[in-house]
Amino acid sequence: MEIFFTILILTLAVSLSGVAARIIPFQIPLPLVQIGMGALLAWPTFGLHVDFDPNLFLVLFIPPLLFADGWKTPTSEFLHHGREIIGLALVLVLITVVGIGYMIYWLVPGIPLIPAFALAAVLSPTDAVALSGIVGEGRISKKIMTILQGEALMNDASGLVSLKFAIAVAMGTMVFTVTGASLEFLKVALGGLLAGIIICWLYGKSLRLFSRWSGDDPATQTVLLLLLPFASYLIAEHIGVSGILAAVAAGMTISRSGIIRQAPLAMRLRANSVWQMLEFVFNGMVFLMLGLQLPEILEVSLRAAEADPNVELWVLFVSIATIYFALMLVRFGWLWSMRAISRRALKKRPMEFSTYSTRELLIATFAGVRGAITLAGVLSIPLMLANGNDFPARYELVFLATGVILFSLLVGVVVLPLLLHGTEGVDKTVHRREVQTARAVMASSAIESLYKMEERLNDDSEENIDPDLLKEVSSRVIGNLRRRVEGKDDLERSQYAENLERRFRLSALRAERAELYHLRATQQISNETMVRLQHDLDLLETLLSEKEE
Repeated sequence: MEIFFTILILTLAVSLSGVAARIIPFQIPLPLVQIGMGALLAWPTFGLHVDFDPNLFLVLFIPPLLFADGWKTPTSEFLHHGREIIGLALVLVLITVVGIGYMIYWLVPGIPLIPAFALAAVLSPTDAVALSGIVGEGRISKKIMTILQGEALMNDASGLVSLKFAIAVAMGTMVFTVTGASLEFLKVALGGLLAGIIICWLYGKSLRLFSRWSGDDPATQTVLLLLLPFASYLIAEHIGVSGILAAVAAGMTISRSGIIRQAPLAMRLRANSVWQMLEFVFNGMVFLMLGLQLPEILEVSLRAAEADPNVELWVLFVSIATIYFALMLVRFGWLWSMRAISRRALKKRPMEFSTYSTRELLIATFAGVRGAITLAGVLSIPLMLANGNDFPARYELVFLATGVILFSLLVGVVVLPLLLHGTEGVDKTVHRREVQTARAVMASSAIESLYKMEERLNDDSEENIDPDLLKEVSSRVIGNLRRRVEGKDDLERSQYAENLERRFRLSALRAERAELYHLRATQQISNETMVRLQHDLDLLETLLSEKEE
């Protein structure tokens, strides 16, 4: 019963965190609000305590978060910027693990070399969701944000795979050699990607079978989709390859393969809304868990620092700032190097970085905030080694990772708005014009198909349709589509007309809904009729609301 109440409290806290972030008069990133709420719940007055299992935390939170990131990533843009993303998500991660790992080993007394590599590995992933919480949607230009999102997806995987290697060496289940580690990395990485693709393909086949057997039941199909990231992760881990990369590959495959596009409409609508909710809840849960652990982390760190003559607490706090700025220095240095390499050696096909100004390099550097995956990774470090001893310096690893996450968010809140001041974000006018042009082309195609349909119905003797009625209906539909085509050249007038039409339709829709409730209240219709008509009205209102955005 206690576990049930804890889950309810955490879910409520995640829900209220979004409201709290909007109520607070000054801008605070949502992750910081959630961490604060978690720390408040852990305060002795409330006394909420969660028994923490690192293995369960890893399996519960990481697969769905990585799957959701993979699903949202546009595959064509990801492949277009493949060189830039690999440079940041693979090469920079390896530089960070080795360089920052050695620095932590030399800087912080009491942390052995392999745990130092483990800490550097969890600090290498960046968080695009936390970044959006700091600067808002559309503030960073598309040419930077597209690469940052692709990097955040892939360095989650590469950083966590590196962490697993470090833990395996520390646990004594693997002996480290450069050649052996490289071959093992290729095996688990390629195997994980292949496993994710195959499992997603099998899911697509099973979805068609279930649709055939059970009809278009969206509930069953959505539950199967929810199980997909966990199935990908667990099956891949069971056969000895990377479950992390399997979850990423499954997410990217499902967006590329057409599985969702070919799924029934009801399932698509439900799946998208369910995943948006789950992503928000899981991200929030991770930061809440950090807040819940924060008082204990500080208390254990204080006690350990007092008991260990080699460790002083002020050294740990200084180390947090030092590690963060070292991460930023390494990141900026690598971005600058890639720009220089692109300008000198890749003149025929330069990378996107070749056009970056120094200011844009700095934006891309400080945009590398740390977030949910870093936290999930460090909290997944085992409590004990295989021989029963405590994992070396685990409390210091968790303390330093927590500090770097908080410090990166705070620095991002201050520095990024200053760097972005006066810069152009995403040009919404270009996006609106692109949408308008696409709708006009689609409408032209639709008009052509309607003329053919009208001719076919006129010639079909079996239909026996009144020609005047046929002309009236087709003219009404074609006239609505033709307004889209004509609005292609006058964007402002077209948008005003659409907005006016939307307002009229919403007004009519709300009147219909009020009358529907009245009909049910006066028992003129059954509850089943009301539910069906209400669903239709909800779909229409959703469509109109999306047009407004």
